[in-house]
Amino acid sequence: MHPATAKWYDRRDSVFIEFCVADSKDVKVSFDKAKFGFSCFGGTDNVKHENEMDLFEAIDEKECKHNRTDRSVLVYIRKAQPGKPWPRLTKEKAKLSWLSVDFNNWKDWEDDSDEEMGNFDQFSNIMNDMGGEDDLADLDAPEEEESADSDDEKMPDLE
Repeated sequence: MHPATAKWYDRRDSVFIEFCVADSKDVKVSFDKAKFGFSCFGGTDNVKHENEMDLFEAIDEKECKHNRTDRSVLVYIRKAQPGKPWPRLTKEKAKLSWLSVDFNNWKDWEDDSDEEMGNFDQFSNIMNDMGGEDDLADLDAPEEEESADSDDEKMPDLE
């Protein structure tokens, strides 16, 4: 059994964790008031991955969700106290070798205005955008309408 590699980031009312396990099967996610568990089989060797942690603060376990794709499992954890930043994901200050910060999605939200869409709605949109294979565009099909850009003009011959 190996822990799955994961990245996390903090938002105003939630925390997101992405478990980077390709071709995951038998995904199990458990939410408790201040605990979180994840397990699955995945990868080319079909290895069992298991992660468990005591979270930094309490969560609203009834509002937590997860979504599996072919490349990863994205977990949405709703904070019990929205508006309070989490400096780390776990209660302990110890560095976990399998866990890192997702700096591509990290945002200093304390300076943001409240105009942005609620993160719960954003998560729903993320889940809808992920969709399944049926939702993917046919990449091999020719485009219906090819637009002529200014940079598509014929180049002069080289001398």
